[in-house]
Amino acid sequence: MKKKLKAAAALLGLFTIAEVGSSAYFYRRTMKRNKVDVKRTMKMAGTDWNQYASLIGERKQYMMSQPHKDVYCMSDDGLRLHATYFPGSPDSNKVVICFHGYTSEGLNDYIGLSDYYIKRGYGMLLVDERAHGKSEGKYIGFGCLDRKDALVWIHYIIQLCGENVQILLHGTSMGGATVLMASGLNLPVQVKGIISDCGFTSPKYVFTHVLHSMYHLPAFPIIPIADYVNKKKAGYGLDECNAAREVRKATVPALLIHGDADTFVPCAMCHEIYQNYAADKKKLIVKGAAHAESYYKNMAEYEKALDEFIGGVIK
Repeated sequence: MKKKLKAAAALLGLFTIAEVGSSAYFYRRTMKRNKVDVKRTMKMAGTDWNQYASLIGERKQYMMSQPHKDVYCMSDDGLRLHATYFPGSPDSNKVVICFHGYTSEGLNDYIGLSDYYIKRGYGMLLVDERAHGKSEGKYIGFGCLDRKDALVWIHYIIQLCGENVQILLHGTSMGGATVLMASGLNLPVQVKGIISDCGFTSPKYVFTHVLHSMYHLPAFPIIPIADYVNKKKAGYGLDECNAAREVRKATVPALLIHGDADTFVPCAMCHEIYQNYAADKKKLIVKGAAHAESYYKNMAEYEKALDEFIGGVIK
């Protein structure tokens, strides 16, 4: 009996070590800047970007031919944050602050939409979220930390463009979660509207979905261990800030966009956030669009939704 108990204890110990090891591996590959990989993320998201390569190339050439410059500000916790600023029309007081997705950067995710905003006279501030691009940071914020950085960038634009500036916040994927989480903050009156494209509720629930759907693994104990470690290292819990809760405090109108074929961030999250959104809201579900593909899948429908929403919030 003693031998059996020792063998069982040893097996349990090995199992525990394996679980802790797999949790640590998941954490490093997901949360630490120097371990995440854009190709892995794109593969997981499952969107076929090759079909849009020609259009993206043309629009990138146009976007980068416009006047622009690098700008910097400091986060509340002392990180030097970077963005690329396109001033837009000199007689316009409209600026859109754009927040990109996980493992991307500001200049990447808004190539297509730059055509929409720049040709309408908007200034564009393309933010590199913390631990991405040229912004400092060791640990990724997943919107939970980035929402406070968004507030810093909002005040930067107000100082740069004056008190009469009218600001839109536009986020995609992790950036969508960022702007939705920011909706629960005390936003300046200059922020007129929020646009979230395929934003998630919280890192906890999107990680749980990925573990179940792509790796066929249970959330326990990987998520609780990652949550504990992240609180110690990055300073926030994986469900400490949840977009579906934060939007209950929203006072700024929002447009929520999602593709119904999104297997990376389930469309159900969009519906949940929409139901909880406290201020005026609109929703666009793009048929057949995978993750972050809605604009390219149905450009006319997307731009029409933007026209109608922005027409109601920007003078």
